[in-house]
Amino acid sequence: MNGYESHESQKTWIITGGSSGLGRALVEAALEAGEHVVATARRLERFDGLRERFPARLLPLAHDVRDTDAASEVVDRAIQHFGRVDVLVNNAGAGQVGAAEEVSDAELRDMLAQHLFGPAALVRAVLPHLRAAGSGAIVQMSSQGGRMSFPAVGSYSAGKFALEGWSQALAGEVAPFGIRVLIVEPSRFRTEFNAGEVLRTAAKSAEYDQVIGAVRVNMAEADGIQEGDPVRAASIIRQVLDAPDAPLRLPLGAEAVRNLSSAYQRSLDEVRHWASLSESADFPGVAPAVRAF
Repeated sequence: MNGYESHESQKTWIITGGSSGLGRALVEAALEAGEHVVATARRLERFDGLRERFPARLLPLAHDVRDTDAASEVVDRAIQHFGRVDVLVNNAGAGQVGAAEEVSDAELRDMLAQHLFGPAALVRAVLPHLRAAGSGAIVQMSSQGGRMSFPAVGSYSAGKFALEGWSQALAGEVAPFGIRVLIVEPSRFRTEFNAGEVLRTAAKSAEYDQVIGAVRVNMAEADGIQEGDPVRAASIIRQVLDAPDAPLRLPLGAEAVRNLSSAYQRSLDEVRHWASLSESADFPGVAPAVRAF
């Protein structure tokens, strides 16, 4: 049995940010497959149509992922309502554009709250149930920006980089209990991510107009023309979760595959180029460290 398989055919999902975008596509895919879904969002009226279609299998809950104290309540409601949880999808979040000097402490902390602290709280709340079941999956919706970054998106990438590092350690910790972790790294998908009322922008500084001005424009102009299809993405995520050889990280979309392949190659080239000098930092003749991983 792999980490995703349930002891019963009817799985229960918790999906944060389930009212739009990739989260919504995953909610609909699970419901149409006959599964149960606890979907969280800040605006529950956005679930009205789905409530009418799937009244017995959809439980919408109002939740702001930054409210870490409420994470256990989300999981408890899922257990009370459906009796089990099989998959947690940490999807809720938002983007932010701004140079490092433009982004305030509060704005940087908000990115970490959305993309690290909130997901971590939900994982801590659900793990006792998954361990008891001896199975389950945790899907962390990251980004290609969780493995590479570029000017103007540092604060967003900070949250996603942190999520990925935390989740990689998590994967090793929970694998012995039959629990799988999947980190999804999408490129641009046709969601509300780039919409003016969703994408956050730090206070602009004229000194950086020539440096990141084009990025600001490009991020805004992408709204509505992104090449990624959320419905196809949801189907792929479900397919990978069912695969016995599922990876830890899943680049999603052709751009993510291209960009991450290039980023990994550049990093490998740099390591090899500087390897001799880097290795010379050790005490001569000292045996290599022996680690437990």
